[in-house]
Amino acid sequence: MYGNINPRQMKQAMKRLGINEQQIEAKRVIIELEGSRLVIDEPSVSKINMMGQEVYQISGEERTEQLDVAPEISEEDINTVMDSCGCEYDTAKEAILSSNGDLAKAILDINSNDSQ
Repeated sequence: MYGNINPRQMKQAMKRLGINEQQIEAKRVIIELEGSRLVIDEPSVSKINMMGQEVYQISGEERTEQLDVAPEISEEDINTVMDSCGCEYDTAKEAILSSNGDLAKAILDINSNDSQ
């Protein structure tokens, strides 16, 4: 890529330009995404500092893991929906799960089902 430049000269040139590179002995890199994550096991990670700005370079084989994105439901949430709709525990809990934890939507869904 750089022709016949030896690595030592390359490091010196980078240092003169204010670029410092440091290898990081990482075992795993995880990048959290919406609903999933990228996992790179045994990655090669370099931390590059260019005039005060840190940049990470990561290489390796990636795999994707799906996350369980079910909302956390508290007893208080279930009781709120039950009180608002006059429905049973299981109905309130299912509506909250179906609405991804949005209590207002859960209440509206139950009320719209009751009026049909």
